[in-house]
Amino acid sequence: MSDTAEIKANPMETHSALPPEETERLTREIIAGLKTVFDPEIPADIYELGLIYKVEIKDDRSVDVQMTLTTPNCPAAGELPTMVENAVASVPGVGVVDVKVVWEPPWSPERMSDEARLVLNMW
Repeated sequence: MSDTAEIKANPMETHSALPPEETERLTREIIAGLKTVFDPEIPADIYELGLIYKVEIKDDRSVDVQMTLTTPNCPAAGELPTMVENAVASVPGVGVVDVKVVWEPPWSPERMSDEARLVLNMW
Protein backbone atom coordinates (compact mmCIF):
# COMPACT_ATOMS: atom_id res chain seq x y z
CA MET A 1 0.00 0.00 0.00
CA SER A 2 1.09 3.54 -0.58
CA ASP A 3 -0.21 7.05 -0.41
CA THR A 4 -0.32 8.90 -3.68
CA ALA A 5 -0.60 12.63 -4.18
CA GLU A 6 -1.57 13.61 -7.70
CA ILE A 7 -0.23 17.07 -7.16
CA LYS A 8 -2.01 19.14 -9.81
CA ALA A 9 -5.39 17.39 -9.80
CA ASN A 10 -5.76 16.20 -6.21
CA PRO A 11 -3.19 16.95 -3.53
CA MET A 12 -3.94 13.81 -1.53
CA GLU A 13 -5.40 10.37 -1.93
CA THR A 14 -5.11 8.15 1.14
CA HIS A 15 -4.27 4.50 0.46
CA SER A 16 -1.62 4.08 3.12
CA ALA A 17 -1.05 1.95 6.18
CA LEU A 18 0.42 5.06 7.81
CA PRO A 19 -1.98 6.90 10.13
CA PRO A 20 -3.99 9.53 8.22
CA GLU A 21 -2.66 12.38 10.36
CA GLU A 22 0.92 11.32 9.60
CA THR A 23 0.17 11.05 5.90
CA GLU A 24 -1.38 14.52 5.96
CA ARG A 25 1.62 15.95 7.82
CA LEU A 26 4.08 14.36 5.41
CA THR A 27 2.10 15.62 2.42
CA ARG A 28 1.92 19.17 3.80
CA GLU A 29 5.62 19.25 4.60
CA ILE A 30 6.67 17.64 1.31
CA ILE A 31 4.67 20.25 -0.62
CA ALA A 32 6.22 23.01 1.52
CA GLY A 33 9.66 21.56 0.73
CA LEU A 34 8.89 21.42 -3.00
CA LYS A 35 7.82 25.06 -2.88
CA THR A 36 11.38 25.99 -1.82
CA VAL A 37 12.80 24.70 -5.13
CA PHE A 38 12.99 27.26 -7.92
CA ASP A 39 14.00 26.89 -11.53
CA PRO A 40 17.02 29.24 -11.62
CA GLU A 41 15.66 30.96 -14.75
CA ILE A 42 12.04 31.38 -13.61
CA PRO A 43 10.98 33.33 -10.48
CA ALA A 44 8.33 30.77 -9.45
CA ASP A 45 8.70 27.54 -7.53
CA ILE A 46 8.50 24.19 -9.31
CA TYR A 47 5.33 23.16 -7.47
CA GLU A 48 3.40 26.23 -8.62
CA LEU A 49 4.88 25.88 -12.12
CA GLY A 50 3.24 22.46 -12.32
CA LEU A 51 6.50 20.56 -12.76
CA ILE A 52 5.61 18.01 -10.05
CA TYR A 53 3.32 15.39 -11.56
CA LYS A 54 3.07 12.82 -8.77
CA VAL A 55 4.27 12.20 -5.23
CA GLU A 56 3.85 8.74 -3.73
CA ILE A 57 4.46 8.17 -0.02
CA LYS A 58 4.94 4.46 0.60
CA ASP A 59 4.26 2.52 3.77
CA ASP A 60 7.99 2.34 4.54
CA ARG A 61 8.08 6.18 4.29
CA SER A 62 10.07 6.13 1.08
CA VAL A 63 8.83 8.71 -1.41
CA ASP A 64 8.69 8.49 -5.21
CA VAL A 65 8.40 11.75 -7.14
CA GLN A 66 7.58 12.12 -10.82
CA MET A 67 8.46 15.51 -12.21
CA THR A 68 9.07 17.12 -15.53
CA LEU A 69 10.92 20.16 -16.82
CA THR A 70 9.67 23.04 -18.91
CA THR A 71 11.69 21.70 -21.84
CA PRO A 72 14.03 18.74 -22.43
CA ASN A 73 16.78 21.32 -23.09
CA CYS A 74 16.28 23.01 -19.72
CA PRO A 75 19.67 24.27 -18.49
CA ALA A 76 18.74 23.23 -14.94
CA ALA A 77 17.98 19.61 -15.96
CA GLY A 78 21.04 18.33 -14.14
CA GLU A 79 20.38 20.10 -10.86
CA LEU A 80 16.60 20.35 -10.39
CA PRO A 81 15.97 16.62 -9.70
CA THR A 82 18.68 16.65 -7.03
CA MET A 83 17.21 19.82 -5.53
CA VAL A 84 13.79 18.11 -5.42
CA GLU A 85 15.29 14.98 -3.84
CA ASN A 86 17.03 17.06 -1.16
CA ALA A 87 13.91 19.13 -0.42
CA VAL A 88 11.74 16.03 0.05
CA ALA A 89 14.43 14.16 2.02
CA SER A 90 14.69 17.08 4.45
CA VAL A 91 11.15 16.43 5.73
CA PRO A 92 11.30 14.67 9.11
CA GLY A 93 10.07 11.09 8.83
CA VAL A 94 10.72 10.69 5.11
CA GLY A 95 12.82 7.70 4.08
CA VAL A 96 14.56 7.12 0.77
CA VAL A 97 13.53 9.56 -1.99
CA ASP A 98 13.49 8.59 -5.67
CA VAL A 99 12.96 11.34 -8.26
CA LYS A 100 12.20 10.48 -11.88
CA VAL A 101 12.00 12.99 -14.70
CA VAL A 102 9.16 12.13 -17.07
CA TRP A 103 8.20 13.72 -20.38
CA GLU A 104 4.59 12.54 -20.71
CA PRO A 105 2.43 14.43 -20.56
CA PRO A 106 4.58 17.28 -21.81
CA TRP A 107 4.62 20.36 -19.62
CA SER A 108 2.67 23.38 -20.81
CA PRO A 109 1.84 26.75 -19.21
CA GLU A 110 -1.69 25.49 -18.50
CA ARG A 111 -0.18 23.39 -15.68
CA MET A 112 0.83 26.53 -13.76
CA SER A 113 -1.17 27.64 -10.74
CA ASP A 114 -2.75 31.07 -10.54
CA GLU A 115 0.03 32.01 -8.11
CA ALA A 116 2.70 31.21 -10.71
CA ARG A 117 0.77 33.06 -13.41
CA LEU A 118 0.61 36.12 -11.16
CA VAL A 119 4.34 36.01 -10.37
CA LEU A 120 5.18 35.61 -14.07
CA ASN A 121 2.56 38.15 -15.20
CA MET A 122 1.00 35.57 -17.54
CA TRP A 123 -2.69 36.50 -17.44
